[in-house]
Parts: sequence; C-alpha cells; structure tokens
Amino acid sequence: MRNAVQHTINFTRTNFPDKIDVKALANRYAAALQRCFPPSPTSQSLARTIHAHMITSGFNPRGHIIDRLIDVYCKCKNLGYAHQVFDKIPQPDIVARTTIVSAYCNLGEMKEARRIFDEIPFHIRDVVCYNAVITGYNHNSDGVSAIQLFGDMLRDGVRPDHFTYSSVLSSLSLIADDARQCYQLHCAVVKSGTGCSTSVLNALISLYVKCASSPFVASSSLLGVARELFDEMQGKDELTWTTMITGYARNDDLDSAREVFDSTGVKVVAVWNAMISGYVHHSLYPEALDLFRRMNAEEIQHDEYTYTNVLGACADSGMFWHGKEIHARILRKEDRVRHRVEVQSSINNALVTLYSKCGRIREARHIFEEMHVRDIVSWNAVLSGYVTAGQILEAKEFFNKMPEKNLLTWAVMIAAYAQSGLGEESIKLLNKMRMEGFQPCDYTYAGALTACSNLGALDQGRQLHGQVIRFGYESSLSVANALITMYGRCGVVEDADLMFSTMPSIDSVSWNAMIAAFGQHGDGRQALELFEQMLKAKILPDRITYLTIITACTHSGLVDEGRHYFHSMHKYHISAGEDHYARMIDLFCRSGKFQEAEELINKMPFEPKAPIWEALLAGCRIHGNLDLGIKAAEKLLDLIPQHDGTYILLSNMYAAAGQWVDVARVRMLMREQGVKKEPACSWIDVENKVNVFLVDDTSHPDVQEVYDYLEQLGPKLRELGYVPDTKYVLHDMETEQKEHSLTTHSEKLAVAYGLLKLPVGATVRVFKNLRICGDCHNAIKYISKIVQRVIVVRDVKRFHHFKNGKCSCGDYW
Repeated sequence: MRNAVQHTINFTRTNFPDKIDVKALANRYAAALQRCFPPSPTSQSLARTIHAHMITSGFNPRGHIIDRLIDVYCKCKNLGYAHQVFDKIPQPDIVARTTIVSAYCNLGEMKEARRIFDEIPFHIRDVVCYNAVITGYNHNSDGVSAIQLFGDMLRDGVRPDHFTYSSVLSSLSLIADDARQCYQLHCAVVKSGTGCSTSVLNALISLYVKCASSPFVASSSLLGVARELFDEMQGKDELTWTTMITGYARNDDLDSAREVFDSTGVKVVAVWNAMISGYVHHSLYPEALDLFRRMNAEEIQHDEYTYTNVLGACADSGMFWHGKEIHARILRKEDRVRHRVEVQSSINNALVTLYSKCGRIREARHIFEEMHVRDIVSWNAVLSGYVTAGQILEAKEFFNKMPEKNLLTWAVMIAAYAQSGLGEESIKLLNKMRMEGFQPCDYTYAGALTACSNLGALDQGRQLHGQVIRFGYESSLSVANALITMYGRCGVVEDADLMFSTMPSIDSVSWNAMIAAFGQHGDGRQALELFEQMLKAKILPDRITYLTIITACTHSGLVDEGRHYFHSMHKYHISAGEDHYARMIDLFCRSGKFQEAEELINKMPFEPKAPIWEALLAGCRIHGNLDLGIKAAEKLLDLIPQHDGTYILLSNMYAAAGQWVDVARVRMLMREQGVKKEPACSWIDVENKVNVFLVDDTSHPDVQEVYDYLEQLGPKLRELGYVPDTKYVLHDMETEQKEHSLTTHSEKLAVAYGLLKLPVGATVRVFKNLRICGDCHNAIKYISKIVQRVIVVRDVKRFHHFKNGKCSCGDYW
C-alpha cells in the first residue's frame, strides 16, 4: 500500500503537456484507481486524491473510469461521494447503477436501493442488477420481497442464472411453510439448467430441510427429497455436508445425521461442528464430548465454534471439570500456536458462562475482567452467574454498571428480583425498562407475573395480563403458565382454570401449575381429577407433578390417595426425593397418623434432614403430641440452630399445654443463640397500594378506624356463637388481656381494613407471611357470615376461602 501511495503522489505531481493523449491519460487514471483495492481508509484517501486531480486537471472521466470511481467509494462505504459522482452522470450505465444499488443493499438500506433500481430503464436491466437487489433482500431477511422481485424478473424476460437461483432459494427458506413452494422452485431450477451448480444444489437442499422444520408440512417427505439430492450430488463441498447434517438434527433425526457424518470421509472442522452442535442441541452431552475427543485423536484442528459448542455442553450438563480441562487446552493452544494472541470473544463468553452456571462466579468474573473486548453477551453471562448463585445484591450492582442492556438483561434481572422475594423491585424494574424505551418480551412479562404471584398483587397482575394480550404474548407458554400461577396464588382459581382451559397448547408445566392451584385452594379432588386427565393426555408426570399432587392430598386430608400416588412414582421411573417424603410425613401428621409417619422416616433411603423434622414438628403442634414434637425439635436444633421456626413451634406447643416455664426456657435459648422471630404481618392490596399490618399495629394511618370497626363487630360475632380461643395467646396473662390480644392479630386488622375500604360486595383478599392463627380462622368465618362477603386469606401454606360462615379448607389445615 505504501508503494501505491507513492505512485499516486508521483502521478498527481505530473505536469501534463497542453496536448495529451486522452486515452492514455484515462488508462493511467484507471491504473491508479485499481491500486485503491482492496478497500481501506487509505484507499479512500487515494481515491479522493485521484478524483481531485481529475477535476483540477480538467479531465472529463467517462465510462469505465466513472464506474471504477463509484465502485471504490461504495466499497469504502462512502456513499455520499459515490452518490455525488453518480448524480453528475447524465445517462448512468447499468454498471454504475448496479454498483450503487449493491452498496445500499450491503448497508441494509433496501428502500433506497429499491428506489434506484426502479429508476433503471427496463431495456438496460440485466441479470446482475436483479441479482444485486434479490441478494440484498435475502441478506436482510426479507424473503417475501425477494420472491416478488424474482417474479418481476421473470415477467420482464430476464433469464435467471445460478446466482439468482441460489439467492431466491435462500430467500424462500426464510418464509417457506408449504411443500408446494419448494417443489415449484425446484422445477424452475431443473428447467433453467442450473441444477448442476454446487451453490444452487446447496441452497435447494437447505430449502427442503428448513421447510421440513415447519409445523405445517410433513418433514419426512421433504427430508427424503433433500437426501435424494444429496446422494445424487457429485461435487459435494463442506456446506453440503453441514447442511444435511444440520437439517437432520433440526428435525430430531440424529441417527440419520450421524449416518451422513460417518460417511463424509473428510476431516473438515465445520462438518464435525455441525454434528457436535446437533448433539448439544438435543442435550446429548456425552455424545458431543465423545466426538470432541475423536477430533483430538484424529488431529482435526478446532475452531471457535468447536470450543463454544463443547463448553456449552459442559455448562448445561454441569460437567465443570471437563470444561476446565478444555479451558486448559485452549490456553495451551494459545501458548503454542497463537503466541498468546487473545482468544476470540465468543470463546471467552462461553468460558464465562461455564464458570457462572457451575457456581464458580469468582472465576467467571476474573475471566470477564481479563477480556480486552467485552460485548453484551459477556456482561449478561456474568449477570446470570450472580443470579444463579443467589447473589442478588452483587447482581444488582453489576446490572447498574452495565454500559448497555438488551431484552435478556432486563428479563434476567426482573426474574431474579421476583424469584428472590423482591417482588416490588421486580415491578419497578419493569416500569423502568419501559421508560427507557424497551418493549418487554414474553420472558420479561413471565418474570413480572411471578412477582405479582409472590406479592399477591392481583390488580397489578390483571394489568400485566392486559398488556400481554395487547402485545400478542398470550400464546407464549412461559407467559400463560405464569398467568395460571399468578391467578392461582392471588386467590382467583377460577381465572387460573379459565386460562388453562383456553391455552392453545399446554405442557407439563401448565398441568403442574393448575394442579398446584387446585391443591392450594383445598380443591384436592379436582386436583386429582386433573392429574388423571393429564395421564390420559399422555403427558408424562415429573417429580414436580408428584410433589404438587401429594401436596394437594395434604391440604385436603386425602391420606389414602396421597399414599397411592407416592407409591406409584416408580411406574414413571421417578425416585422420591426428600421433598416428596416431607410432604408425605406432613400428610400423615396432619391426619394424626404419627406411627405411619415414623415408619416412613425409618424406611427412607437417606438420612432425614431439616424438611422431614419440620413436617413432623408441625404435625405434632396441630395435635399436641408434645413428646414426639420435642424429639423433632431437638433434631432441628442440631441441624439448623439459627432457624426461628423451630423455637416458635416448640414454644407454641409448650404454651398450648400451659407449660410456661418451658416456654420461658425456649425463649431464653433463642436469645442466647441470637435468633430473632420473624414478625407476623398481613397485607392487602387496595387501589394498587399494598397496606401492611403488624400484630398490635399502631403505625398504619387508618388503624384506629380498623380497631373501632372490629369493636363494633364484637357483639355480633358473639351472638353467632364466636368465643375467643385464648389457647392461641402464647403469653401467660389474664383472660381479659388474652382476649384483647387476639383482636390485634394482623390478619384480623387486614380483613377489617378491606371490608372498610373496598367497594361493597368486592372480595377481600388478604395475605399473611405465616400460618393463619386458629382463633382468627374461626373469627373470619363468622365475619364472612355477618358481612355477607367472600374473604380469601392466603397464608404461608395454603388458601382459605371464607363464605357464609364456612371455610373451603373444611377446618382441615
């Protein structure tokens, strides 16, 4: 390039005689412009210098000189200069027009490219200019426009060549959902005589395999045609093999993909990458890693796609040490072959993802900090690592530092807040996302709906449902499943059921969500019926399905049914985990079957841990089984000495038995261990504002009005037969004090506030962070009869629907 610069300088300094051979001068300008290729910033400067010399010397360029000058400016992406030259041509030839059209196509400015193309007179249009625009549409994923222009080309009488058909076939593969379209274009290829071109045949095979992926066509027949073309093809190249292997893999026929792979007989890395990618896509990670080992044995050079695929396999399968070995191999390769040249950013991103997904966030952050080039994928990988590791504060700090964010960034953080119990932060972040100009995607809405589920924010959830419908995301499985859960956890099981029954397609998550909703609301029989429908629909249950169905039995006291389903898990090759055993022990203990619960604990294939003893202790608390409860509490204090729930349940058992000395001893032990009791609180959403009440609350601005209202209700409650159950007062005090203490419980305050502030007849929905108090449960039954309102209370375990003096739990909770 330095010689070219010097040559051009010398050229521009030449003093031309008065009479000069124009043809010779034109040739010298043409030769000088030829030195501007390949394009670069220096090339552009040279072209401008030559162009300036033409102007100052009075040389009037024509024909091929102008075409070459336009070509240089276009290839240097300086369309401003190119257009200036082009606009000064009185009658631009087809070469100049095609050159500038191609430049706009390459920049993705198809509207301007098409405008210039449409101005080309019909009589000078040729196959090259049509190819330029068709290819431009193809590269910009506008298959419809490419096919329409191809039709115009045929009507204009311009004969397509093999470049045309390669582009048109690729364009059709973007939109094809009808086998007839493939066959029609295939016939056109055969008639044109271009069917022997390798590029055309590759595009035709690609069209068939991509169309086979459409849900509207029979994939086997199209794959059969593609295979016939493949088998008959003489000059197969790297693209041919990879297209056929990828096509089979996309259509879930890995056996045929492997058959094609084994028959290649070539050691081309792209072909191996295609097969490895197929295995990774179908979660066949051992097969992918085995193929990678074969590559090493056969000394086939790896590239960045090889490494990103196998590192992805290690990350998704949790095979950390395999991934670390590959990391070491990459570093050794850098030392030996690349002389410490930096690894491609895609490989670094895959390494960050590997360490993040495997819980090694510190190492992932170190790799990230060492990267000289970071893109949005790099930042998102580290952010996801913090979220996966449960380090939400670190994730928030990292999120705020990110120089740019995309939809995935927002979706990850919104979901992280929702799943970490920070529902309000999740909703606020969704609003901030929209204020910054991002349109939420379906996964973002799913995360926000999860936040509404945890908060019990029904009105907010309904608003999000409206947005989902407006933006066309209601058919998304992730959103629909989140809506089922949201309505279920917000106490509107009827809407959850309506959502479930109107979904265009459902998966196992949908069934599990609906079964769980029925179970939480005490509709155990309906949950069992739905489970049987699931089996009839040939949807295989998973471990979550059995967890929800056993829980449904627990909430409805269906001991025999729960026992049956627990023992039927082996039919689907599902091993019962600790959570399944804990649910069964909870079921037995709530029903007072302590002997059966102890027998199950003794038969467990592993040592019982905290969830088992917690279930046993909770059952003992309900039925006053003090001796067994003390045994369970001792086990829990050994396993999780800082857990407040153990102390509270044990203290409550002693209090219910009137053993106040033991109550004091447990509370003293709590203080010595530094354990603090989680304060009971209840909340209710009124006019999109969450109102929180604590026990004996004095902070809420309307609390005195609430106390006055409860005092007015007192005589009416007693007339109906309500008697304060002072055994739920866990302090040693006078009876009158105990009765007053019961009226200040948080759930009573929240219910009373809802009755005062919500419209007449509206359902009152209250949420509590702990289990509902027995006295409150009894009182709210009577209140529902007095005010003739439906009152729904969601506690930490389940829903209680109070109506006309009765509760949906049937007093079994």
